[in-house]
Amino acid sequence: MSLAVVPVASLSELRCIGFNSHRTCFRNPRKWQIRSSSAAPGVDLNTLQSAIDTKDSNAVKEALDQLREVGWAKKWSSQPYVSRRMTSLRELTTLGIKNAENLAIPSVRNDAAFLFTVVGTTGFLGLLAGQLPGDWGFFVPYLIGSISLIVLAIGSISPGLLQAAIGGFSSFFPDYQDRIARHEAAHFLVAYLLGLPILGYSLDIGKEHVNLIDERLEKLIYSGQLDTKELDRLAVVAMAGLAAEGLQYDKVVGQSADLFTLQRFINRSRPQLSKDQQQNLTRWAVLFAGSLIKNNKEIHEALMKTMSDKGTVLECIEAIEKAW
Repeated sequence: MSLAVVPVASLSELRCIGFNSHRTCFRNPRKWQIRSSSAAPGVDLNTLQSAIDTKDSNAVKEALDQLREVGWAKKWSSQPYVSRRMTSLRELTTLGIKNAENLAIPSVRNDAAFLFTVVGTTGFLGLLAGQLPGDWGFFVPYLIGSISLIVLAIGSISPGLLQAAIGGFSSFFPDYQDRIARHEAAHFLVAYLLGLPILGYSLDIGKEHVNLIDERLEKLIYSGQLDTKELDRLAVVAMAGLAAEGLQYDKVVGQSADLFTLQRFINRSRPQLSKDQQQNLTRWAVLFAGSLIKNNKEIHEALMKTMSDKGTVLECIEAIEKAW
């Protein structure tokens, strides 16, 4: 569950917020025409769809800005200004965040359940195999028991493979799909409300992410020159998934990648933040994102459904604009 950088050249997925470096400027922006649309009567969304298809961040923002001017994209960039302040755990609890004091502690639920299942299953099968006649009853239990050691070895040599296995195993939890959709829809919605265009998303196991595109922010991130204003915006988007889970569940599961993303932003910002300032930034970002999600609950749920149904980015935007 994360935000992801997707450079146009490679389209490789990284564990941080991302922007699209592809650029195609509109020299003569198309005038908005009154046309019929099944999703947005009287509004032409073709320009927006074209901008999304070409992964042009400037064109996406321009299209959404013009749609807002004609009265359709009213939620786009409706919360453009954010201002960090001192935030306490009590405020998070008052908002409805459950177990706020444990939000920054990475969850080991999925890892523990996977390893317990592997060890328990191999142990049980080893006992059964011990009842086999002759040498089979001696060698087979050892072979089965070695599976646990192999799993641990894979985790040490190639953590990515083990994490993929854990991710697949996690899908058996009854709350898995809801957590994924709730988490990624929160990233999508909060980014949209703050005026950050979305490139794409995925709810697939092991590939959960939302990709954002903003050429100006991309340059600031790579140059390590994020100022306080832009860091605050990105922090709110990064903590949105964590906030959404915290509002719904007693224990947050998908926060590790988001916290890693936030730390990368902090490391690329100027001026550098102290540890206390970093802690406050995290709390404030969770509070701000949680407030946006709570105040737009119906929109968030509509977006969750659209994303769960594998809707396109445009269909997700339509879901946001139609739900309120």
